[in-house]
Amino acid sequence: MGALCCNAALFDLDAQTSTIVYEYTTVLTPSQGRRSDMAAFPELYEPLQRGECFQFCSLLPHPTRGRVASLVCPIQDEQGVMGDLWLVSPSFHAYAQADIRLMQQVANHCAIALRQARLYQVAQGQVEALARLNRLKDDFLSTVSHELRTPMSSIKMATQMLEVQFEQLTPLPEDAPKRQTTQRYLRILRDECQREIDLIDDMLTLSRLDAAVEPPMLSAVHLQDWIPAIADAFVDRMQSRQRTLTVTVPLGIPSCTTDSSYLERILTELLTNACKYTPAQETVAIAATATTHHATITVSNTGSYIPAVECDRIFETFYRIPNHDPWKHGGTGLGLALVKKLTAQIGGTIVVHSDPHLTTFTLTIPLHLQSHTV
Repeated sequence: MGALCCNAALFDLDAQTSTIVYEYTTVLTPSQGRRSDMAAFPELYEPLQRGECFQFCSLLPHPTRGRVASLVCPIQDEQGVMGDLWLVSPSFHAYAQADIRLMQQVANHCAIALRQARLYQVAQGQVEALARLNRLKDDFLSTVSHELRTPMSSIKMATQMLEVQFEQLTPLPEDAPKRQTTQRYLRILRDECQREIDLIDDMLTLSRLDAAVEPPMLSAVHLQDWIPAIADAFVDRMQSRQRTLTVTVPLGIPSCTTDSSYLERILTELLTNACKYTPAQETVAIAATATTHHATITVSNTGSYIPAVECDRIFETFYRIPNHDPWKHGGTGLGLALVKKLTAQIGGTIVVHSDPHLTTFTLTIPLHLQSHTV
């Protein structure tokens, strides 16, 4: 096109200024960074702000550039004009329609790039704001959990002492109804106190995992014996609720090196959830397999269904599926969040797949976890 220079400027419409932010020239004095007062050049910036593209020749020589011919095109999109694009050529040069169309296409690409960059900046700002809120939330939960731990421990101890004192009292025949009522109240107090302590412990565990202050304590876990032992603790509970529990661990499955306490907590949480949400006459199944480098443990149950859109969200802290507790078990939404974080701590992954007939949680962990890689 025979141009001597091209540059792009951005407008500050509030300050009514235009600043050259990019320039390419090999023969003219550079102007990058120059700021112009738009009000001082209404013949240029008024048509540009109306979205008009135009060309002109300077009548008087420029102090450094002399006489030149310029093609000016606004950088704009549907939301308005953001800046302009200049093409500077030798004096008395006439730009053809093909030149103007090319200039407009380049300006359109500039507008798209600018808008995307600004949207990205806004999105990044929102991400940073959400991250700050999450940090504040985590700090708040950690502080509150620590502050509640001591009084709840005192309440638990006081409840235990009340139960001991109550059992030592000599009952009178006429006190039997009152005694039963008092025992029921004490049992409710003990159970609810323990439930609050468990909640506080879960929040403290989440805080420690987020802070990564406790590296995994590695030991050998013999899955062939270890998984049935964990499942045995749930047999009576399953039978009392008319559910069937099956365990399938092949003979000769290799041992794994991992944090046994983390793995136990993961499997216990998965079995607890399965026990809670499996209807009567349905089945909960645990199975394990292994490859050269990984072990896979699945916990599945029939009779319950998790919608596909919820399969990722159930691992979020405090998230519970709306209207998905027909048995009114309640809960805090911390169990699966802990499972997710504990799984990450031992270098594993966990996913859930659900259809109307079967829901399966699949835990995959390395057979040999290296402490320095966590």
